[in-house]
Amino acid sequence: MKLDDKVCYCFHISKRKIINHLRIHRPRRASQLSECGGAGTGCGWCVPYLKRYFAEYEKAAAADSKDFAELNEEAITAEEYAQQRDQYIQSGKGTPPAR
Repeated sequence: MKLDDKVCYCFHISKRKIINHLRIHRPRRASQLSECGGAGTGCGWCVPYLKRYFAEYEKAAAADSKDFAELNEEAITAEEYAQQRDQYIQSGKGTPPAR
């Protein structure tokens, strides 16, 4: 996924926004990423990805790396991510918030 791809479809939060939130606010726990526009509080699909970004952020911080954005590139494309989320929703595992 690229930086401007959506991670949280429920609240339209991009990967770039999450990474910037991590850099600026330096949360202590992955659950605090919900403070980034509500990410992870809708259907729940993005929660494993948010946890992964948080773990990579902690790893980069421990290594004193300034190149966090490069550390967490997934092999999944934005289209594959969206399709997997659609399947997740259709299977009844998550319910997007009402509009």
